[in-house]
Amino acid sequence: MTSHYPLLSQPITLSGVPLRNRVLMGSMHTGLEETGDWNRVAEFYATRARGGVGLMVTGGMAPNREGGVFPGAAGLFTEEDIANHRIVTDRVHEAGGRIAMQILHAGRYAYGKGCVSASAVKSPISPFTPLELDEAGIEKQISDIVTAAVRARAAGYDGVEVMGSEGYFLNQFITRHTNRRTDDWGGAYENRIRLPVEVVRRVREAVGPDFIVIYRISLIDLVPNGSTWPEVVQLAKAVEVAGASVLNTGIGWHEARVPTIATSVPRRAFSWLTARLRPEVSIPVIASNRINTPDVAEAILADGEADMISMARPFLADPDFVAKAQSGRAAEIAPCIGCNQACLDHTFSGRLTSCLVNPRACHETELTYSPAPTPRRIAVVGAGPAGLTAAITSATRGHQVTLFERGTEIGGQLNLARKIPGKEEFHGLVDWFSTMVNTSGVDLRLNTEATPEALTDFDEVVIATGITPRDPGIPTEDGARVLGYVDLLKGAAAGPRVVIAGAGGIGFDVAEYLTHQGESPSLNIGLWNEEWGVGDPSETPGGLAPQGPQPRPPARQVALVQRKAEKPGRHLGKTTGWIHRTALAMKGVTMRGGMSYSRITRDGLEVISREGPELLAADTVILCTGQEPLRDLADRLIAQGRSPHVIGGADVAGELDAKRAIDQAARLAATL
Repeated sequence: MTSHYPLLSQPITLSGVPLRNRVLMGSMHTGLEETGDWNRVAEFYATRARGGVGLMVTGGMAPNREGGVFPGAAGLFTEEDIANHRIVTDRVHEAGGRIAMQILHAGRYAYGKGCVSASAVKSPISPFTPLELDEAGIEKQISDIVTAAVRARAAGYDGVEVMGSEGYFLNQFITRHTNRRTDDWGGAYENRIRLPVEVVRRVREAVGPDFIVIYRISLIDLVPNGSTWPEVVQLAKAVEVAGASVLNTGIGWHEARVPTIATSVPRRAFSWLTARLRPEVSIPVIASNRINTPDVAEAILADGEADMISMARPFLADPDFVAKAQSGRAAEIAPCIGCNQACLDHTFSGRLTSCLVNPRACHETELTYSPAPTPRRIAVVGAGPAGLTAAITSATRGHQVTLFERGTEIGGQLNLARKIPGKEEFHGLVDWFSTMVNTSGVDLRLNTEATPEALTDFDEVVIATGITPRDPGIPTEDGARVLGYVDLLKGAAAGPRVVIAGAGGIGFDVAEYLTHQGESPSLNIGLWNEEWGVGDPSETPGGLAPQGPQPRPPARQVALVQRKAEKPGRHLGKTTGWIHRTALAMKGVTMRGGMSYSRITRDGLEVISREGPELLAADTVILCTGQEPLRDLADRLIAQGRSPHVIGGADVAGELDAKRAIDQAARLAATL
């Protein structure tokens, strides 16, 4: 069968190990290994192997206790560990896949008092100052990494990935940012790369020639005193000579103040660096970061920028990504929107990883969509993310589903989200929902108000009517210009000076919308690089532009205020909140908490702060003051003695929470 993506589907052999295509599922720490449920771990990877991935890389496995990302982090320390990992590799091989184990030594990023590094330089994202290793300590780390590789081979892995980027242990020796040593492991660049080169050399020596050794190399550190481009090339060549099979792209350190994988980062934003490295070495190079569709992946290969493509989170969103692409069903691929809400936010909060778009990710053994034993007639009211998920999932299980939507289009609040600059990925999510409604056989009825009478003949009724914005009841002077966020995002005009009342996620989105002008940087790599101060590592160490971030002037003067006496944006996503706060600060948005709203006048918003009464001058006041469940229909049905299922915002209307809504809908639909 001819593939629709011939370059992506082309086989490749690494160190004698044949791979069925050019797709690598990049490493993600899911937390599954730490559960101790190895059937669950195996099923996660086997599901993606069945979906066609050429080679998968596990989440980072610690080579020793001091190198674990957190206390108790998984690794191959015992014979029992090897046997447990064998369950995973056997399952993957039975599914026709290949899998490599990532060896991740966290160095100063390890969250514990016993962390070690090149020098005693504390990370800004950890409270612990690392111990500076002596010669014996360095030898121990090398030996432990090599031992981990040998154990990986014994456990049935097809290879290992040596983590040398993102600011982890090996990267900490490479750059002057963290290596302050004056011995043979510091100072000159040849000394600073001794450790990664020696690790790769000894790993290759220990595992033999017929075993994949991936080296994850940092192409742009995005921190001060990072590597220069000539140094990156020098390291790449040295690692190749030492025995690496392939070079995988690493972008930015975890402490960098430049976003690298969030939804606002342009697609393929860093593939130009892989393209620059590729002709410098004779082994394959892998492009990564913000590659989330087969079209983008194929284009990178067609442009000669890489030999393989690494995608990680897209395989949380859809384990069948490759199979669907190859069979001409790319429109059916559930899209990764780069939101981080259920993956990285969970990881860095110590929770099990999943996916906003696909709640089954990492829950494959306990959330199943088995065929319904008795197909039923199901009505779903509301075509937002909760209603769409309930309808599509129920229909794929064999139920006869009718989806009522009183509006003219599906998507609900997603249609507001996709109007925010930096959230263009939400267009793809709405398009995917539309495709799946059609392919699953859901009877969609737009412009149709569901009534209790219209729902009489259904076996099950699911209410997913969403939310309505909360009226904060602020006294308002006649003639004052006040808008709700819904009206604003649907096209109502705002003046040149705006005060936003409410600084939750919606308030931040509205501020971004109001300050933006011109083309979205998320759709233009050059503009985005200017906005965040990304330069060229050939010109400045670490790739930070000498002039710093250069965002375009804001379209309006905006103030963002909230009642809570805390820093606005404190409860935004753990891994993305800083991006939103920084972006608005760069556009001159003032952000203040502890404001009591007194009155809205034609001159602005009158508030009371710790300093006393104050007028926040504005031509327009935008209300982002919360939401309430829209559940009139549910209450009417309950009053009639019926028992509808109420999900999504109609059930709980906090901050707009598509993650919770979709998960709740999927779990309900799995049981109907």
